[in-house]
Amino acid sequence: MTQKSSKLPEPKPGIPKGTALLNDPLFNKGSAFTMAERSALGLSGLLPSQVCTIENQVERVMENYHKKSTDLERYIHLVSLQDRNETLFYRVIADNLEAMMPIVYTPTVGSACQQFGHIFRRSRGMYISYEDRGNIAQVIKNWPSRDVRVIVMTDGERILGLGDQGASGMGIPIGKLSLYTACCGIAPSQTLPVMLDVGTENETYLKDPLYMGLRQKRVRGPEYEAFVAEFIEAAREAWPNVMIQFEDFGNKTAFRLLEIWRDKICTFNDDIQGTAAVTLAGIFSALRLTQKTLLDQRILLLGAGEAGVGIGDLIVTAMVDRGAKLEEARSKIWFVDSQGLVVKSRTGLAEHKLRFAHDFRQIPNFVDAIEAIQPTAIIGVSTLAKAFSREVIEKMSKINERPIIFALSNPTSKAECSAEEAYTWSKGKAIYASGSPFPPFNYEGKTFVPGQGNNCYIFPGVGLGVVATKSKRVTDRMFAESARSLAEQTSQADLDMGRIYPALNRIQEVSAIIAAAVAEVAFRDGLAGVPKPANTLDLVKASMWKPEYESYLVK
Repeated sequence: MTQKSSKLPEPKPGIPKGTALLNDPLFNKGSAFTMAERSALGLSGLLPSQVCTIENQVERVMENYHKKSTDLERYIHLVSLQDRNETLFYRVIADNLEAMMPIVYTPTVGSACQQFGHIFRRSRGMYISYEDRGNIAQVIKNWPSRDVRVIVMTDGERILGLGDQGASGMGIPIGKLSLYTACCGIAPSQTLPVMLDVGTENETYLKDPLYMGLRQKRVRGPEYEAFVAEFIEAAREAWPNVMIQFEDFGNKTAFRLLEIWRDKICTFNDDIQGTAAVTLAGIFSALRLTQKTLLDQRILLLGAGEAGVGIGDLIVTAMVDRGAKLEEARSKIWFVDSQGLVVKSRTGLAEHKLRFAHDFRQIPNFVDAIEAIQPTAIIGVSTLAKAFSREVIEKMSKINERPIIFALSNPTSKAECSAEEAYTWSKGKAIYASGSPFPPFNYEGKTFVPGQGNNCYIFPGVGLGVVATKSKRVTDRMFAESARSLAEQTSQADLDMGRIYPALNRIQEVSAIIAAAVAEVAFRDGLAGVPKPANTLDLVKASMWKPEYESYLVK
């Protein structure tokens, strides 16, 4: 009797086959495809015989990672993996988050942007050129996903502390979105990095034959705003539930675009609002060490751009929430910019600085401003390396028993002072945080673990809360709640070692709790596009994608 042949398994609908599958980073599993999947999906003969687990693959990736001699080579290694197999890429990041964060984002991403045209391998995201104006709605139809939930877009004018990087700034949206997925589980298929290429003022790039962007000076003024508006309207038409994050625009442009769009679409600016929230959370944690209240603080910021003014605005909001009058709260926030102390008698102040221009004498430099203002905290967002000199730290330590010293400029080379300098010059008194990571430092027998005021503590959780609730807007109240929630998750053990933020290896747990707090604001303020569940934390956790392989066969 002839034996009846067994039926071959059927592939799930929508899965590519053959080499198309191996070349699709969202679906590719590489050597982890099972024999049954290989038969059903046209992969037989296209892979080595051994079926590997994802753990085998992680081991292989890490073995090669450790053979790289520079951080930029490690960045290239990881980005190449991301271009081949996104699930494996995010599993590697998740398993090694503290080691990988400085590679896939600050500080290494800054070097990657500076070398972007020279290390370019495979295009990722969308490059919307000024030459596309009038046709952007048609252009974005080329993007394959019809369910984009998070866009991070830049025009490359102010990348970290490195200035105008033009189209080479695309490394920032790519890196930011990798953190959305790694830190809070936004599915990579729902993310889209966008470069709005309007030219560059960077003469080095304009003369570089390997530069990837438009070779022209920047478009500005009404033509620029119309171009941005055309993209935003086209994106909202294509993806109605999308949240758009403005990233690393020039100061004037950033404030202007946020003013135009914040009450019209679901959007925020991470440099203004995300930086503000992570800084406010750090202040909340620092106050647990000083045993003072927020209303007791006098805060002096070095740098009055989008990050600085965003920080000032959110601290004012928090002070008002705690009973201060608006003008009283603003009177506690002071700025020093490139021209000295921001005061009313100065002429030509940018509009965003006016609300913090106090009736006070002109002071030309930061050291003299400390002497005059007697601040409890100094916050550096200036990109002026070493601006917090020994004299600055010693003066702050003389004024305060526990001076709050935040050197937040990125990348590391732009930090106002290092952790070692802050702890040494303050004789171990400083409560310190930085924008880029610094290693633990031992001072007179005590090991300090410096906190990293990284926006990755804030924007992924905010984004997850917005995506999970389909919120119509992103509001200042959401950022205030995210700051409060982050500070609450800093343990006493963290504070005892000098760290004013939770450990990075807890970032997914932290982001979920922040997302739940943001979701509560969306429901309370009538912004949510879904019904309120019995448990908001369960809602956001159910929205979190995990870097695990799924079977592509019908059971």
